[in-house]
Amino acid sequence: MLNLPPRISSRLNSSQFANLHTFLVAARHLSFARAAQELCLTASAVSHRINRLETALAIKLFKRMTRQVSLTDEGERIFEILQGAMGELSEALEHSSQADIAGPIALYVRPSVAQCWLVPRLADFVERYPLVSLDLRVGNDNVDFRTRNIDLALYYANGEFPGLTSMRLMQERLAPVCSPEYAQRHRLQEDPYNLRHCITLHDSLAWDHAAFDAEWTLWAEQHQMLTALPKRTLTFDRCDLSVTAAMNHAGIAIGREQLVQKHVQSSELVLPFGGFSQCGHYDYYLVHPPQNTVPKRLQVFMNWLRECAQHTAL
Repeated sequence: MLNLPPRISSRLNSSQFANLHTFLVAARHLSFARAAQELCLTASAVSHRINRLETALAIKLFKRMTRQVSLTDEGERIFEILQGAMGELSEALEHSSQADIAGPIALYVRPSVAQCWLVPRLADFVERYPLVSLDLRVGNDNVDFRTRNIDLALYYANGEFPGLTSMRLMQERLAPVCSPEYAQRHRLQEDPYNLRHCITLHDSLAWDHAAFDAEWTLWAEQHQMLTALPKRTLTFDRCDLSVTAAMNHAGIAIGREQLVQKHVQSSELVLPFGGFSQCGHYDYYLVHPPQNTVPKRLQVFMNWLRECAQHTAL
């Protein structure tokens, strides 16, 4: 329910609801021009609607600058109330039976997690919930939920997400991996310090603000192997690409157990220095904006992800 304070709700009438919707879109984009594109209006029409709403409510909703706008404190408060009300309305309109759970879910995922862990499992979700439409988007940046219309993100991170709701989905462990031929050629299982003659393969964007060699450094520090790290490197912006390079004898990569274990089991990759180990505090997290009521379609999807994670628990 839209629980506006009495002094605000008393100033609302039926003509203002279109203006409230315009404000909601403009506040999400923090741009009258982008709001106009979404609403099929002109930027001037968006500005006029916001002005009429501000006049009716006697509240300044936006700070207007030369080329951008930002929300005032009151505007931020009204935006949060409206977002919550829209979420509750969407939930109320959904059918109660699980068989009728329907609607879109926009999911943002790191590319390697999507490629190696999530996408191979999606057939099961599609079969269980045929009326849910999943919009999968990938990238290496932390997504702006307000401007990108994302419902849920799946991150490889340290669990710090200020202002957002998060839940650890599954743990991750690391170990160097390479092809059997590469390990034999460099005699890595005979002497771990032969690593210094190798080429290390790096995911240079392992997590937000990570150094290009962050995962190798974590592993080497834990195993007292920093002095053995070679200077020759190849870097990629995805973990799965570095692992693919390792499978094709280009060097030795840091493998994440959740993403490479099938290749180890098939002997496409070997662990020349022993098994996987917990390095640092980087795991997989489900992240979304705070909501009073999580839509049922999102609840069942998150429950399904947890079920998948339990089946692959370390």
